[in-house]
Amino acid sequence: MPTNRLTISLDDEAEAALGDLVGRTDTSRSEVVRRALTFYAANFEAATADAGPNLEAYHQMLSSGEHVLLDVDFLHCFLDHVEAEDGRPDPEFLAAANRVADYHAHEYERRFDSLGELLDWLSFCGFLTVRRTEGGTERRTYHVVFPSESVKWFMLGFIDRSTTNLSFDLTINEGVSKVLLTETRGSGG
Repeated sequence: MPTNRLTISLDDEAEAALGDLVGRTDTSRSEVVRRALTFYAANFEAATADAGPNLEAYHQMLSSGEHVLLDVDFLHCFLDHVEAEDGRPDPEFLAAANRVADYHAHEYERRFDSLGELLDWLSFCGFLTVRRTEGGTERRTYHVVFPSESVKWFMLGFIDRSTTNLSFDLTINEGVSKVLLTETRGSGG
């Protein structure tokens, strides 16, 4: 196979990266550059997409071990099968879910300043779709859609409990398939 030569200029960061890869792969500089170029071409869309904050947030969530990727169908299966004999959610499941929500209530008081921020986070996690519908600084209403009835009851309970330490009152108005969540702050809030 004919060899085509290329001369490139590397800044200090690229030179250090190349040196590191040569050491880690125990191959020549030329071989590392060839592999890198081939990899970049094969993954061009992912490498040039504006994944930005979402990709970084996913990485942080997953690398900490605190979160896992879960197929949405598994979530629906879990939630659809936590009913007790009377058709209501199993009391032991609810107690465990409430412990998780209570823990998050303490975490969220340092993390979120508004219901909108929390809903954006839960939307990012795939639990719901949200849009701000109306309001100013003292009262904001959000239009929320859940992917299923089971996710709706589960997440509404979670949202209600996990916002107890935040600096606003929460009102939940359920429609048939949509929910309005309203954040109300006092004049000093």
